[in-house]
Amino acid sequence: MKKTAWFVLAMAIAALAIFLAAKDATYVGASSCKLCHKAELQGRQFTIWEASLHAKSCASLTTPKALEVAKSTGASNPPENAQCLGCHAPLAAKAPELKSEGVTCEVCHGAGSGYRKLAIMQDKEKAVQNGLVLYPDPGAIQAHCMQCHQNPHGKAFDFKAAWETIKHPVPTK
Repeated sequence: MKKTAWFVLAMAIAALAIFLAAKDATYVGASSCKLCHKAELQGRQFTIWEASLHAKSCASLTTPKALEVAKSTGASNPPENAQCLGCHAPLAAKAPELKSEGVTCEVCHGAGSGYRKLAIMQDKEKAVQNGLVLYPDPGAIQAHCMQCHQNPHGKAFDFKAAWETIKHPVPTK
């Protein structure tokens, strides 16, 4: 019984430490990710993101089409509208300096200050303990994506087709 109590206590302390560390985490921007994640050995994740509509999502708010869509929903000034930024630049409120990155790495993978160092990133478990968000299965990925892509602006969204254009696994060694 004592071993179980100690184990439960240790797990509670570990969970609290992770929670507190994540609470103090800050966003570092895609340029910090780029250093390693542009490399072929890592799967060129940065290059995939950079060529994607996610990287251009904030800029898309400055188009005439964005103004048209905003007016139809009762929104104004899309590049500054919280409703629009919620999906087109989700970090705008928390890290205004990263607004122009649009849907950037840390929108999906969590604030990078705690896990961006090479010594941490080389150990997946340690990276997760330091705030890296990974998804246990395709359903979890889809659930995260659908927070914004659930029938956006009245258009149908094909998650499977979209995922094929943005997926970015680390190659197996």
